[in-house]
Amino acid sequence: MSLVANARAMGRTFGSMAFGLGAALALTGALVAAPQVLAQAAPAAAAPVAPVAVTEPAATKATSPAANDNSAAGADVYVPAKPVAGVGMPTARAYGFQTQFSPVGHEALAMHNAILMPIIVAITLFVLGLMLYVMVRFRRARNPVASKNAHNTVIEVVWTLLPVLILVFVAVPSIRLLAAQYKAPPKNALTVKATGYQWYWGYTYSDNGGFEVISNMLTPEEALKRGEPQQLGADKRMVVPYGEPIRLQTTGSDVIHSFAMPSLWFKLDAVPGKINERLLFIEKPGVYYGQCSELCGARHAFMPIVIEAVSRPVFNAWLKANGGTVASSKDAKPGTVTAVASPAAAPAVAAKPSA
Repeated sequence: MSLVANARAMGRTFGSMAFGLGAALALTGALVAAPQVLAQAAPAAAAPVAPVAVTEPAATKATSPAANDNSAAGADVYVPAKPVAGVGMPTARAYGFQTQFSPVGHEALAMHNAILMPIIVAITLFVLGLMLYVMVRFRRARNPVASKNAHNTVIEVVWTLLPVLILVFVAVPSIRLLAAQYKAPPKNALTVKATGYQWYWGYTYSDNGGFEVISNMLTPEEALKRGEPQQLGADKRMVVPYGEPIRLQTTGSDVIHSFAMPSLWFKLDAVPGKINERLLFIEKPGVYYGQCSELCGARHAFMPIVIEAVSRPVFNAWLKANGGTVASSKDAKPGTVTAVASPAAAPAVAAKPSA
C-alpha cells in the first residue's frame, strides 16, 4: 500500500509541477510578446517625443536652426544641444531600464528582457504553484494522518540538477556581457578623466591640452530657465564625440564616488589614489544624464553627470573654444578638423564651490 500511495503522490506532484511550469511559460510568452502586440496596435504611439523647450541666450537665438542642432551635417560650431524628454533621462511613471544608446547597453537590455525576466517569472510562478498545491492537497482536513515518507530520490535529483542547468544557461551570456563591458579601449581612443569631488565633477581632457571643466548642479530656477531636468542639469557638460571609442577614466579627490550613466549602461567607481577606466561608446548625438551612485557625503544627491555627444567637427570647435588643442593630422580621424586653439582662449571652467 505504501508503494502505491507513494506512486500516486509522485504522479500528482509531477502533474502539478508540469501544470505550473506550463502556465509560467505561457505567461512568460505573453509578457514578452505584449510590447510587440501593443506596438502594432498603436503605431501612433511611436511618434518621436518633442524636445524640451530651452531658454536660449540672445546670442544663440540669432543663429540658424541648423546651427542649434550639433548633429546637423556640416555643423562646425558648438551650441549646447537641447535635451529631449525621455532620451538619456528618467521618464515619469515609467518602469524598467532607460532606452540604451551604446552597444553594451543593447546587449545587456536584450539579455534582461529575453533571458533573465522569463526565467524569473517562470521560477516564481512554478514555486507559487507548488506552494498552493501543498497547502491544498496536504492540509490537515485532507490528511489527518501525517505521511511518513522521508525522501524521494527522483524529485531530489530533479531539484538539484535543474537549478544547476539554469545557472549554466544564464552564465554563458553573462560572462560574454561582462567581458564586453570591460573590453580595453583602443590606443587611439579619446581619453577623458572624470574626477569626483565633494560634491561636483571635474572632466579633464588629457589628450587635448589637459584642461579641466568643472561641473556643478543647476539650481531649480536655473534648470527651469534652461529647460533642464531638475537635480540632473549641470552648468557645464562633459562634451565628447559620438560614434567613437572613448577611454573614460575615473578617480576621486577625497572619498569614493561612482560615475553612473544609466542610458549608456555605464558605471565605474571613482576611488582616491586609483585610476579606473572603461570603454565608452555613444551611438547617437544627444544629452545624457546620470548621477553619482556611491554614497559620498551630505550632498551626494546633488552631483549630477551630464554628457553631451556631438559630431567630431563640433567637438573640435568646442575644444578650441575652451582653450584645448586638437589632435595633429597624423592622429586625427578621417573628416576631423585639424587645428590648434589659440593660447589666448580661456578654458570654460566654473568656480569650485566651497565645501
